[in-house]
Order: sequence, then C-alpha cells, then structure tokens
Amino acid sequence: MREDGYGWEKLFSERMCRHYREDFGMHTRMARYHNIYGPHGTWDGGREKAPAAICRNVIQAKLCGKHEIEIWGDGEQTRSFTYIDDCVDGTQRLMHSDVTDALNLGSDQMVSINQLVDIVEDIAGVKLMRNYNLAAPKGVRGRNSSIDRIRQLLGWAPSVRLEHGMQKTYAWIHDEIRRGAASRTW
Repeated sequence: MREDGYGWEKLFSERMCRHYREDFGMHTRMARYHNIYGPHGTWDGGREKAPAAICRNVIQAKLCGKHEIEIWGDGEQTRSFTYIDDCVDGTQRLMHSDVTDALNLGSDQMVSINQLVDIVEDIAGVKLMRNYNLAAPKGVRGRNSSIDRIRQLLGWAPSVRLEHGMQKTYAWIHDEIRRGAASRTW
C-alpha cells in the first residue's frame, strides 16, 4: 500500500483552512493528530492502529489458548500513541484559542512495538511467543510527534500514560470480542 498521498491530504487540508480563513473570514483551527487510540475506536478489519490490533491479537491468543502473536517487522519500530480523552481535551483547547497555525496533537511518550506488546501482555496476564514477519508491511522505522508548540501556546500536554490508556482500551476490546465470540472464527 502506498502512503505518499497520506501526507499530501493533510497538507492540502491545512492549506484549504488557511485559504478559507484568509479569503472568506472563516474561523479555522488545524490539529495534526498523531495515532489516536482508545475505546470505541476501530479494532478489527485492517484499518485499526497498532494499540487496538495488538490488544485484539493478545485477547484472541489468550481466549484460543494459542499463546503466540505475529508482529510485523522486527518489533523495534517506534511510535507514540495518544489516548482519545487527551485528543478531545487538546482539540477543545485549540478550538477555543486564537491559534491559527497547525499544531501537533499527540504524545511524546515513544515506545517500540515490542514494548507495546509487553504492556498488553502485562494487562492480559499472559506471555506470548512472538513470531516476527519480516516480509509484512511495517511502515517507517520511527515516528514521534513534537508537542513543544502546543505545550507552549496552549499549555496542553497529554495526561493519560500509555499504560493506563491501554488498560481501558484492552478492557473495551475484550468486551467487544466476548460479545461477538460466538459468531467469530479466528
């Protein structure tokens, strides 16, 4: 899957906001969201973020008694993830501000995929054998957001630690899977 259009879509949207503000006097705000996760998000079907996919895979491995998990790449890819409550808080602060520049809205707590699996294994109370699929898509090696400007301009920083947000996400996905377990095959 090619991702070259992904960044252009965001830049085009920011440019359109600027033009609507300048040409039509419309009040616009621009947030660059970074890997938002949490309950009530997509957790199945291929469009989910890594936190939800890892929760789902760990839950399924535990429920099925198959104590292994496939990890795309070597698991050393790094990312930062932002819990939905922090996203909502940051968005509200931005919307009620006079800041018209695009701001990164994310977390600066960077983890590797292996560390994320460790967190979910701890939550689940299970240790899984990791099967690394080096041929699978793995994305860029590392990605993290700088939140210095939003912290400086709005006094915002995420308050939910990844470990806590993952507990809530895991519990919600677990309940969703259990609710549909009778009709699913893994």
